[in-house]
Amino acid sequence: MPFIATAARLGASIVPVVLLAACVPAAPSATVKAPPPPPLPRPTLVAPPIDATAAKPRPRRSDEPPAALLNAVQALGAGFHGQVAISVRDVDRGWMVAWNGDRPHPQQSVSKLWVAIAVFDAIDHARMTLATPVTVTRSDLTVFHQPIRPLVGPNGYRTTVGALLECALTRSDNTCNDVLLWKVGGPTAIRRMLKEKGVDGVGFGPGERELQAKTAGLVWRKEWAGGWGFLKARAAMPAAERRRALDRYLAAPYDGATANGVTLGLSLLAQGKLLGRTSTDRLFRIMLASKTGPLRLKSGLQPGWKMAHKTGTGQELGKLATGYNDVGLLTAPNGHRYAVAVMIASTRQPIPVRMRLMGDVTRAVIRTAE
Repeated sequence: MPFIATAARLGASIVPVVLLAACVPAAPSATVKAPPPPPLPRPTLVAPPIDATAAKPRPRRSDEPPAALLNAVQALGAGFHGQVAISVRDVDRGWMVAWNGDRPHPQQSVSKLWVAIAVFDAIDHARMTLATPVTVTRSDLTVFHQPIRPLVGPNGYRTTVGALLECALTRSDNTCNDVLLWKVGGPTAIRRMLKEKGVDGVGFGPGERELQAKTAGLVWRKEWAGGWGFLKARAAMPAAERRRALDRYLAAPYDGATANGVTLGLSLLAQGKLLGRTSTDRLFRIMLASKTGPLRLKSGLQPGWKMAHKTGTGQELGKLATGYNDVGLLTAPNGHRYAVAVMIASTRQPIPVRMRLMGDVTRAVIRTAE
């Protein structure tokens, strides 16, 4: 897909930030055949043309991306063994560069960002507050990563919207996120919000339990709340059946979003166009406190730079990993901001190689920043 550079003046300032991740652990080992790789994207640059006949090089306009960054993103995308999308958007000047940026990729826990925005939008409109009480019951439990699970006893666990929000974003707790999701109206409400706020290119799945069950080729059953029943049912499936289900998911992700759509959403958020100033600042402060993915995008940080990010990690089958993501707002020491998204739909590369790619994207932005 194309390398893109677009110009659009963007403004506003916010407090520097950082985000989170990891939805699912690795599945039991199985021998599988990797889905065929997609056609190699052909990068192009859409930008004001350069006059080749000019006697002297024309100075780069502030709304054009650095050529060195274009080259770096192209090289990183083309050199990675797997289906990957990369998008870097300058929040303050408007340009964007991307590799495979318009193809929908699995979001996994990156989608927690949109739930958090919906919660803060409800707070902005006085429908709830961070102190609004919530009781989490055992029937609310989901699958995979859910640190809140030991706290949920026979009578449930009483907490607040603010505590659930912090756990969902900083620790990527699936149960906390799903409770908040249904409190703001469910998946339909999130999709409506994204459309109304102009976040194009971002979809939203059916919620954690149904998403993970469907990805594995199963239909969610309420008695699986907590996850053990789901894990047993998945382990009992033939590898070929699971592979077919995973292939369907990768071909058309139920929670799909484009990398360019994600960086658009992050840019609009940073500009104060999605939430009020107080809510924007609070959300980014929570994202900066994220405990997940310290060796993904953040591994490329240099002194004085900050990253507010959200990670996502999908299911694995044998050596095939899916939905390995990190997205966030990168802020320079001088306050200049970049929205960054690296989304790996599928790969057989080991975790250190995936993390290195993400860190290299951050390093490329920092290296070419003015």
